[in-house]
Amino acid sequence: MNDIVEKARQHFGKLVEEQLERVEQMKKAADWTDYSKLKPIIIGIAGGDGIGPYITKHAQTILEFLLKDEIANGKVTLRIIEGLTIENRAKNMKAIPDDVLVQLKECNVILKGPTHTPRKGDGWPNIESANVTMRRELDLFANVRPVKVPELGIDWMFFRENTEGAYVLGSKGINITDDLAIDFKVITEQGSDRIIRLAFDYAARNNINRVSVVTKANVVKATDGKFLAMAEKIAKEYPQVKWDDWYIDIATAKLVDPARQRDFKVFVAPNLYGDIITDEAAQIQGGVGTAGSANIGKQYAMFEAIHGTAPRMVEEGRAVYADPSSIIKAAALLLNHIGFNEKGRKLEMALDICAQFEAKMKITGRDNGATGEEYAKYIMETIQDPNLEQKWKSYQ
Repeated sequence: MNDIVEKARQHFGKLVEEQLERVEQMKKAADWTDYSKLKPIIIGIAGGDGIGPYITKHAQTILEFLLKDEIANGKVTLRIIEGLTIENRAKNMKAIPDDVLVQLKECNVILKGPTHTPRKGDGWPNIESANVTMRRELDLFANVRPVKVPELGIDWMFFRENTEGAYVLGSKGINITDDLAIDFKVITEQGSDRIIRLAFDYAARNNINRVSVVTKANVVKATDGKFLAMAEKIAKEYPQVKWDDWYIDIATAKLVDPARQRDFKVFVAPNLYGDIITDEAAQIQGGVGTAGSANIGKQYAMFEAIHGTAPRMVEEGRAVYADPSSIIKAAALLLNHIGFNEKGRKLEMALDICAQFEAKMKITGRDNGATGEEYAKYIMETIQDPNLEQKWKSYQ
């Protein structure tokens, strides 16, 4: 018994040391990157696994189309990053092999397809999620996901903390005995401050008068309690923004309540809860295949589709019919982030028209629908319409 307790104590002590070191690193974090001063802005393209390379290729084509002049004059460079595949990661027994991480860090922003995270019984070694590792290595602390359903009056923006909570230590739990397993969760003052502040700042800059903070602070008192306490403190700095707090269980219920959906505007949540409610929100929008995701840090940013790798589509020869909407939406978020707001806005309007309003072309995932390539061409043709904005406004 004493040996078991001592082993657990040493394991926990090492985790505490690692997290205290991370706190010190956050205290020394650099300022935000000014993309207007960069030449070139290097956009990394990583296809990932399964349907990832198929859909990422279409988003790349659209970026090349929209950034044609900037690529020609050297303001923007697109760089293909090889090696972020499950085969290469398993070969190197690392979530992100060292040489691939070097390539990622040479880029300013990254557009990434879905990557496979091994789970027990799937035949791959138990390596950590590439997403979790990338968020930690590049300090991509904010996962930002917009969800819009105009006919329901839904216009939501989610700020999910990316580098703390249950996920950052998700692979560092301990099996004490055959009868007892313990996992860990971590919340810091610095980590909470920066994600909550980002949400309130977004609301204030966009004249949005509501931020909803999602926790389970009534039960998980130390970590969630700290997050909620930080929200209360930061809210005082934004008197023009009203705020409220919700427990994750009731928040998930209210997201599907037609009587309450219109009331919500901006959400901010720790990692696990943010993961849950953003996937739920994407399903309300039309499925996880319709939602893009931004992972923001002060130095780097990564933009991705939020769905999985859909290996069955590849096995059945249907990958060419995979819906690229999610990663194309991510490309729009990328354009906005690096300062090409008008190009990003045009892409978002075209996505709305193609997916929700005109819908002249349907993606079904099978040969009774459009291919991803055909759909990407439809989007680019829509962007070129001289009446794009007028058409988009007519649907609002």
